[in-house]
Amino acid sequence: MIGKLKGVVDSYGEDFVILDVHGVGYVVHCSARTLQRLPSTGEAAELAIETHVREDMIRLYGFRADAEREWFRLLQTVQGVGTRVALGVLSVMEPGDLATAIATGDKGAVARAPGVGPRLAARLVAELKDKAPAFSPVDPALIQLTGAVEANTAPQPVADAISALVNLGYAQVQASAAVAAALKNAGEGAAQMEAKTLIRLGLRELAR
Repeated sequence: MIGKLKGVVDSYGEDFVILDVHGVGYVVHCSARTLQRLPSTGEAAELAIETHVREDMIRLYGFRADAEREWFRLLQTVQGVGTRVALGVLSVMEPGDLATAIATGDKGAVARAPGVGPRLAARLVAELKDKAPAFSPVDPALIQLTGAVEANTAPQPVADAISALVNLGYAQVQASAAVAAALKNAGEGAAQMEAKTLIRLGLRELAR
């Protein structure tokens, strides 16, 4: 199995790069985001590789970072997601942004990827939500709060504040993040906060 390739960019195709490694040209399929960030023809490049072996072919997939390769693998554990859809998701979202979107239940962000409709986006979020926080830079308190809101277990003032911010035009994730920050800054006094106070503090966070 090939795990890494280091060579010189020979040429580019629509969804692949040919990497010349000591005179051997390897066709490596990549996400659009990865292809855009590779150097020009004739320059050195290094890619982490995922090798797929089938009876009729061997196909290489390349990634600029191990985190991107790990998400490529994780995405394909969900029914209905193959290599093409996985690369499509990684073409429109950085690994960290993808992890945050899944961890916080932002199905709309995931559904923006080509080949991913609302139903598949919901399945991705549901099946990968427990794994996403390990790859996400987002505050664990936000993940916990968004999960509580989705499960209708969040305190009523918190749920009301988030709902009010959403009604003002903010995205669900933005509203949840703002309220989570307000609660965190309040410390021990967070439990006694009313919805109107959380709304005011949430708006202050969103204005920063």
